[in-house]
Amino acid sequence: MKKVLIVTYYWPPAGGPGVQRWLNFVRFLPEFEVAPTVYIPKNPHYPLTDKSLVDKVPENVTILKQPIWEPYGLAKLFSGKKTKRISSGIIANKEKQSVLERLMLWIRGNLFVPDARKFWVKPSVLYLESYLKEHQIDTLITTGPPHSLHLIGLKLKNKLQINWIADFRDPWTSIGYHSKLKLSKSTRKTHKQLELEVLNQADTVIVTSKHTQLEFSKLTNRPIKVITNGYLPNTANCQVDQTFTLSHIGSLLTDRNPKLLWEVLRELSMELSDFKAHLKIKLVGTTGKAIIDSLKSNGLENNLELIPYVAHDSVLMHQKSAQVLLLLEIDSDRTRGIIPGKLFEYFNAKRPILAIGPNNWEAGNMVVDHRVGSYAPANEKEQIKNAVLAFYSDFKNGNLSVEAEGIQKYQRSYLAKDLAKVIHGNRN
Repeated sequence: MKKVLIVTYYWPPAGGPGVQRWLNFVRFLPEFEVAPTVYIPKNPHYPLTDKSLVDKVPENVTILKQPIWEPYGLAKLFSGKKTKRISSGIIANKEKQSVLERLMLWIRGNLFVPDARKFWVKPSVLYLESYLKEHQIDTLITTGPPHSLHLIGLKLKNKLQINWIADFRDPWTSIGYHSKLKLSKSTRKTHKQLELEVLNQADTVIVTSKHTQLEFSKLTNRPIKVITNGYLPNTANCQVDQTFTLSHIGSLLTDRNPKLLWEVLRELSMELSDFKAHLKIKLVGTTGKAIIDSLKSNGLENNLELIPYVAHDSVLMHQKSAQVLLLLEIDSDRTRGIIPGKLFEYFNAKRPILAIGPNNWEAGNMVVDHRVGSYAPANEKEQIKNAVLAFYSDFKNGNLSVEAEGIQKYQRSYLAKDLAKVIHGNRN
């Protein structure tokens, strides 16, 4: 039995997609001769919480906790209001930012490198160095973002020469919001240097997309393994909506506003006599004001249903009840390799997916490859319109459904088996 220690920031009761990946790895790894221990902050600043996930933590897993100091309390003191938008990494559009928000972004980007959890690195290394020795841990795993956690791995690797796996749920310096953090030239250089050190000293690098694998392969000769996010089989029965429901599950903020989709829905409402009567746009989770304003400007406010953040079990029901699931991404070259974690649960919901994002988007191509829906580049209005029309025609005929092909490999237990192979030294 291999013993591993996993360093992660997001853990129940944290909500959102970041917690799902390692919660489920920890659940299934013991089936493959791996005994995990988890190291987390004792007093974290979670922008989203989901207390229902606490019950899903395996009872026999050791959870280590150490205090963390984060600067968000100071930001709150200076601003006199909540800082959730900045602290959670959500960057508002430049024209919507106040002077104070722009100042806070500069401070966040240039004084807290690589991120605001950097102050957890030194005390964590001091604590874990003795723990790893005493308990004869075979492998150390760090997962980011926050990428400061990889610095814990880097320092422990240098001290102990332990086998170290660095898991990147998202890229580091090429992530979209880096360009909005007002980074100085020297700060950008520091980020690059830290990224290179992690990539070149980790024994194995794990990424969630082929695009990131290709990007990192230009920076390091270390083994890079793609292990995507995934889903848990869900056989619960759920009534599909009777209306033509286009549902987006999860945060939908300004940068991912699919303006051409809303225009298409407005046009179809004018061109087809019964379309607007059948249409419902269901947005589940945090929704940006700009999204709502766009819908209103297209006369779709009466077709909109807004549902605040819900527990993960309820999320699955919303996915299964949708006529069409929306998968939306920022239209940028930097986001081509982003595969939202919700995609795999969308697969499991077995409802058609409309993917709208950048050209040559890896997630969009997966939707097509697995025959679970349609993918249209965000700047191709006619493609978007044709996709919606095809879905609506099938809805009217009573045969709007999909038969997904080859999605079984994304089951959480299968992915844990792939990870266990890496831990046991088989990187193929």
